[in-house]
Parts: sequence; C-alpha cells; structure tokens
Amino acid sequence: MLDVLKIPSGELFALLVAIGFAAGLNLYATVAVLGLLAHFGHMPLPPGLQLLARWPVIAASSVLFAIEFFADKIPAFDLIWNALHTFIRVPVAGLLAYRATSQLSTEHQLLATLLGAAVALVAHGGKTAARAAVTPSPEPFSNISLSLGEDVLAIGLTWLATRHPYAAGTLAVIFVVFIVLLTRLVIRAMRALFLGAEHELAG
Repeated sequence: MLDVLKIPSGELFALLVAIGFAAGLNLYATVAVLGLLAHFGHMPLPPGLQLLARWPVIAASSVLFAIEFFADKIPAFDLIWNALHTFIRVPVAGLLAYRATSQLSTEHQLLATLLGAAVALVAHGGKTAARAAVTPSPEPFSNISLSLGEDVLAIGLTWLATRHPYAAGTLAVIFVVFIVLLTRLVIRAMRALFLGAEHELAG
C-alpha cells in the first residue's frame, strides 16, 4: 500500500507525473479511480485530496466518465468534446497536483502544479493528434478503438502509479518525450481540433 503522505518527494513527483498524464487523457476516469482506491483503503490520500474519496465525488466523476465514454467515441462530436475539455483537463490536473503537495514547501508545490498541468497538456495534445489522424476515416472503428485504448491507458496508469510510482512516472515521461518530438504534428492537430469543433457547432 502506498502512503502518499510519507513517500519521498521524488516518488511523489513521479506519481504526479503519471496522474497528470492520465488526467490529460481522461480526467473523470482518473479522479474516479483515485477516489475508489482511496475509499476502499488501497491508497491514503493527502489531506488536500481526501475529498476525492467521498461518494458524491466518486459518483459524479463516474457518471461523467460514463458520459465521456460514449461521447468520445462519436466521430465529429468528439472534436467538440475534446476541444471543450482542453479547458478542463489541464487546469484540474494542475489543481490535483497543487492539492496533493500541500505538505511541501511553496516552491515545490508551485513546481508540482506547473508539472501536473504541463504533463496533462502534453497528454491532451497527443490525444488530439491521434484523433486528428483517425477522424477523417469514414469508418468509426478506428476512432472507437483509439478511444478505448485511451481509457484503458488512463485507468491502468492511475492504478500503476499507486503501486509502482516510479514505473508509472517513467512510462508517462516516455510518452511525453514521444509526443514532444511530434510537437509540430500536435500543434497542427490542436488547431484542427478547434477549427473542426467550430465547424461542427456552426453546422
């Protein structure tokens, strides 16, 4: 069992990198998994995050995850959904990191906040780039398969982070480096995402 309150700062930051990446892919699944693990005693949460273990939060995040599970698999509509969630996943990931490190110094807490938000932004950008690559396809199966893979990765990475934070953090860093190497593609995909969402809303 991982005691978040007593682990070294390095291990805590590895945990936050993994959680930030998972939140960038699927925020609601990440919050629901963290809440369930904490509620059933598999992962003690820092004081700032104990709210996640309450049933109202678990229920709300689970319902939102269920909505996203279907919304994210509808071609074209997923463009609108993901464009809107650019302004939800990233700041909430930063907030989770901020609340999780309330026991650290102000400097470390600010660093953790920026790290969580930045990693979530990169993960969201990578997700957007992948969607931009498959959305033009006329068949829906590639979109559905990609979305399912993102859900599994977000849930699996969150769970792994609570058991083996360094391993989960290393995986997240590898994904981040890969996405950063494709920065130009990610930027184009982000632009296409908002343009596509605008066209869908206008239509």
